Amino acid sequence: MAQRRPQAGDTSGAHARCHGMTLWLSQLPLWLSALLIVVVMTGLTMVGPYLVRKIFGLDRLITNNEVAGFKFAVLGVIYAVLLGFAVIVVWERFRDAGAAVTEEAAAAASIYRLSPGVDAAHRPAIDRALSHYLESAGKDDWPAMDRGKISPVATQALTDIYTAVLAVSPNNTRDEVVMQAMLNQLTAMTEGRRARFELSGGIVPGVLWLVLFFGALLTLSFTFFFGAKNLFAQTLMAGMLAAVIFMALFMVVALDHPFSGGIRVSAEPLEYVLRTLAPAEPP
Repeated sequence: MAQRRPQAGDTSGAHARCHGMTLWLSQLPLWLSALLIVVVMTGLTMVGPYLVRKIFGLDRLITNNEVAGFKFAVLGVIYAVLLGFAVIVVWERFRDAGAAVTEEAAAAASIYRLSPGVDAAHRPAIDRALSHYLESAGKDDWPAMDRGKISPVATQALTDIYTAVLAVSPNNTRDEVVMQAMLNQLTAMTEGRRARFELSGGIVPGVLWLVLFFGALLTLSFTFFFGAKNLFAQTLMAGMLAAVIFMALFMVVALDHPFSGGIRVSAEPLEYVLRTLAPAEPP
């Protein structure tokens, strides 16, 4: 099969770079990420009015105020809608990530409670496999998801649960009902893990990141071309607008990867099930 060559206008590389940059920013300490996104970018924005005023002069800029003000209002509304949409999406998906972990833990707890219903010969293997998976989820899966990946060790531990459950041979109707219930809960646990893996790679599509970044650049650059007699006041207003925009972008970056950075979904629900329901290992 011929290898695909990049075509003119192909933005897949740009999308990947956007995801890589936002993942890197989300992995930084929260204060450092806020410093880079909000403080530094706002400071750079406040330099803009001085540079534009020096290049074009007040007299040339002040003649455009009326027309520029109307166009800026339209541009600002469009960008505000896009930015608000991104904030809502990442917040809802961040909650979905937490719900996926909770559902996964609930399914694991149900399997623990159903395991006494199988024959005594197979119950220890099921409990051990489930305990190993819950331990591996916090120990291996979460560090892997911090890099946008998933742990093969935890994947194998999940496979071992299936192996242990499918080794049970139902002898009567009651055994079949218990077996089916365990398989249903195991499926729910697998779906929960799959959901958190899908969300760990990032919520906001690369094309939307491009729109958000370039939209912020255009919106803030527009403020440089107003001609206010008080340059300090114009610079201060540009800085306040930049601070609001970059605070919203900081929120999107912080929540975009639910399992990375200072704001993340923890493995506490799974660890709680392991602490409270896992049988003690024999001495």
